[in-house]
Formats: sequence, structure tokens, C-alpha cells
Amino acid sequence: MRLEHVPAVPPQVQAKDSLGCVASHLHQDQELAGAGARFYRKRVENPGLSPVFTPASDRGYLVGISLNGGHRRRIFHGHHASSHEFEASAVYVRNFADDYRADLQGPFDFLLVEISREFFDNATDERDGRRVTGLECVTGMHDPVLANLARAMAPTLARPHEASKLFVDQMSVAMGTYLIEQYGGGAAAPSPRRNRRLSRQHEERAKEMLLGNLDGKLAISDIAQACNLSRSYFTRSFQETTGQTPHQWLMQQRVELACRLLSHSTRSLADIAAGCGFADQSHFTRVFTQLVGRPPGTWRRLHG
Repeated sequence: MRLEHVPAVPPQVQAKDSLGCVASHLHQDQELAGAGARFYRKRVENPGLSPVFTPASDRGYLVGISLNGGHRRRIFHGHHASSHEFEASAVYVRNFADDYRADLQGPFDFLLVEISREFFDNATDERDGRRVTGLECVTGMHDPVLANLARAMAPTLARPHEASKLFVDQMSVAMGTYLIEQYGGGAAAPSPRRNRRLSRQHEERAKEMLLGNLDGKLAISDIAQACNLSRSYFTRSFQETTGQTPHQWLMQQRVELACRLLSHSTRSLADIAAGCGFADQSHFTRVFTQLVGRPPGTWRRLHG
């Protein structure tokens, strides 16, 4: 990081999106809402200079995860500026409560997560009564965990019609919990690991609700509330109990149902896809192939 003196120059008035980017400069611009969090994919191929400005607000925090390297930016702090370089898996965390002005140079590809104040407050309330006072604001820090979460989320942003509310909420909880644990200023030390397995009653209730919503249009908070648990506690407990996240478990149930229908019925692939909660036949084929190892049509010829 290099600190330098710069004259005070007011930001230019241009048509910009909600994050201060000049919309016409973006080659990829995607957005998807989760439970108290909003995901964005912003990509620019042009290596030219692009200014960004957002005035102070109460929107919460913005986390940016660089999916590729070669990006640089100058961030202005009053009459001074600091220069930063972003390689792949580098992240920044900034507070929307502060004005933000920067000059972006070089191509970039960021997955961004906007965490609302409400989500932040709810998440800290779920940490066994321990609270954090805010997130530490960093720029250009290497964080492979966040980068892996971002890459897992990116395909869903690219195909929003296939987006499962269950998966998006699950990613919101996972990222929010990780950020609070790793960047939460004033946080108490983590408590010793405890057995977080669901009770048999809660496990059965959760699975019943998931099977009743094969399309995944079910909020994590709804299942957690039915089990009288917080979202983060439920998600971790479900994974510890079953060895899978709620979304992974549901996808497996969808595919197992599809296998039964492929074996014992003459229904078309499109009809089976709809009956098993997939967005369309292509979505069904892609997921089935990933989990089973061959396309559903091929599997039917071998096992039907």
C-alpha cells in the first residue's frame, strides 16, 4: 500500500449503479437477493480508468472478492489516497457508513456481498449472546475461504432462473457467519466446539419441510424457526448431523426421486425435471450428471 497526497477533487456526475460503478462500463452485471444479503457480480474487461463513488449511508457493509488478478485501485481519504493491487482471492471489506471514492484501473471481476444492518445485527445475536461492534475494514487481503465461497456462488448469479432460495439463503448465512468470525471487531473469542447434532425430532422436521419444497423455494429461517434454532446454528447442526448442507441434501433427494421415475415410468425428461423441482430439463441434466456421473437419458437406457 502506498499513501500519497492528492488535491480534493469532487467526483464527476455520471450515471452509476447502486455501488457507484459506471453502469455502461460493466461487461457483466448480475444481482441476486438473499436473506439479509445481496450478491453482485461486476466484471470489466476494459483496462481503462473507472471512477467509483458512493455517499455514506446505513446500508451496512460491502465485501468484495476478486475472482481474477491484475486489478488496481486508488482509494481517496480526504486529501490523501492509498494505492492497492488485487490478485485472485484478494478481498476488501468496507463500511457503507463512510463515503467511498476510488479510481479503478485495469480489468476486474468481483463477486460482492452487501450485508444489511439487519442481517448483521441478527447474526451477532445468534452468537450465544456475544456481540461484535462491527467488521474490520480491509483492502487487498488474501482470503481463500471467502474466495471459495464466492466461486461457489458465481454460477448461481449467472443462471438466476435456476437459483434456489434455500441455496442463496444458505450462502448468505455461511458468508455472514464467516465474516463476523474473521473480521468482527470487538468479538469475544470463539467458544470451544460443542456437539451440534440436531435432535431426532428436529432432523425429521427439517427433512419433512425440505421434501415438501423440492424446488428449494424455502427460506433457511423458516426451517430454523420450526426447530426453534437460529439460522447459523441450524445450518451447522444439519451438516454435522447428515454430513451435507440442507441444499446438498435436497439436491440428493431430487436426484434419487428422478432415478426412481426414470426406472419405473415412461415420463419425459422435461416432465421428470419439473416433478423433481428443477428449473427446466437442462438444469436437471446438469445436476443429475454432476451427481450420478452420466446424463439422465443415458442412465435410463442402462437402468430402465
